[in-house]
Amino acid sequence: MQQDIWTWDAGRLRKGMQDGAFSSLELSIEYLKRWSRYNSRLCALISFNPDALALAEAADRARAQGRVRGPLHGIPIVIKDNIDTADAMYTTAGSLALAKHRAREDAHLVNKIHDAGMVLLGKANLSQWANFISESSPNGFSALGGQTRNPYGQSLDAGGSSSGSGAAVAAGLAAMAVGTETQGSILSPASENSLVGIKPTVGLVSRRGIVPISFSQDTAGPMAKTVRDAAELLNVLVGEDPRDAATFGTKSEAASDYTQFLQTQSLAGARLGLAREPFWEKLSAAECRVMEAALKAVRDAGAEVVEELPYPPAEADDGIDVLLHEFAPALDRYLESAESVPLRTLEELIQWNYQHQPQSIPYGQTLFIRSLEKGGMTQSGYFQARTRDLRISRTQGLDRVLQEYRLDAMIFPSACGCGLPAKAGYPSVTVPAGYASDTGRPLGMTFTGCGFSEPRLLALAASFEARRPVRQEPGLEDYGEEGF
Repeated sequence: MQQDIWTWDAGRLRKGMQDGAFSSLELSIEYLKRWSRYNSRLCALISFNPDALALAEAADRARAQGRVRGPLHGIPIVIKDNIDTADAMYTTAGSLALAKHRAREDAHLVNKIHDAGMVLLGKANLSQWANFISESSPNGFSALGGQTRNPYGQSLDAGGSSSGSGAAVAAGLAAMAVGTETQGSILSPASENSLVGIKPTVGLVSRRGIVPISFSQDTAGPMAKTVRDAAELLNVLVGEDPRDAATFGTKSEAASDYTQFLQTQSLAGARLGLAREPFWEKLSAAECRVMEAALKAVRDAGAEVVEELPYPPAEADDGIDVLLHEFAPALDRYLESAESVPLRTLEELIQWNYQHQPQSIPYGQTLFIRSLEKGGMTQSGYFQARTRDLRISRTQGLDRVLQEYRLDAMIFPSACGCGLPAKAGYPSVTVPAGYASDTGRPLGMTFTGCGFSEPRLLALAASFEARRPVRQEPGLEDYGEEGF
């Protein structure tokens, strides 16, 4: 096996297997070797799949028999540990309360991963309860998995809440990953770990079998090293699910193959909206220089960048009232079917955490308590909050500015503009844009559009990636062999 195979994208790995240079089994073993070398300090992964090597061998047998299931056949992948699998792995959400939770069946997206012939290596660490337990809990920390660290430097944030998914792919512990997002939880760790991340339109990917936060905002999506890899993984994940109402009717909206849109000249003639405030002001001087260079690349590729936009709307905020109303009933519904967990409601979970503190809740559980106090989705305050979110994010927000200014997409630095698209249920794609000269922090260029605009966003992302191919592998100097 080649020394740097962990840096290869899926296309190159696929060709290697097609040419007989290595098997899926040999490839999976290489990733697991790297996992054993680095993960104890990166804390990117929580659990190894005991069936992983058997899956790889099965993929090799199928290939030998001419039964290749798709472009990602035999490719190793990890998924966030809030996604159900009916195998030997637990589904924990990073919580001690779910440490021994075995799901009764695979999540819908896990079935699709298996159907594609991919090799599920294991589950990734995450911000505990997908960052919806306490305002003070740091990105990437879970009571079960520890503190996920950024492969580009221990002083850097790994992003949240799909922190382990991002760190695992960046560090070469897997070829690609699935993260989940409610508000920034794919876009943030993807940009912080110099990856491509796709936050799909809500409903494009089934949420069944994912530990929930929000009925209206939750989704899963791909995280990978290239736009093409991410688009190929999106092809695997999309699909209607008769047991997830959010997916109903999306078959007509979904593309049959998202890779067909990856045209490297797509920025030419595009109109992109840029709202510097309040997003650019969150960047340091060194980070601003990275993003200005990214903007220059966009303009040099022939795109027009439209500034001075009425976005976000004057009354926009980052309020989470809708999430607070939706979380308790969503979690109660999930726990009702979790036979291996002796807890059935958020209220019982709160009490369990109190009984097992400080290990279970070292940063508290204020968001749990606030959600319980909101009284669920039958309260009048919920409908008012949801109506307001949709008005601000769609009618007065993205719908208005994209239509009025004839824009193909809005652009943002990293995950800075994730709030309103999350409330709207709209998609975003982030692509590596460069690294801050003072800290080494990776930054991304994020493209955001209206519902089901993934084809256009991926076209723009592919064009940007081709114009500015800046992604570098982390050196992992902070995570060497010493101490292993």
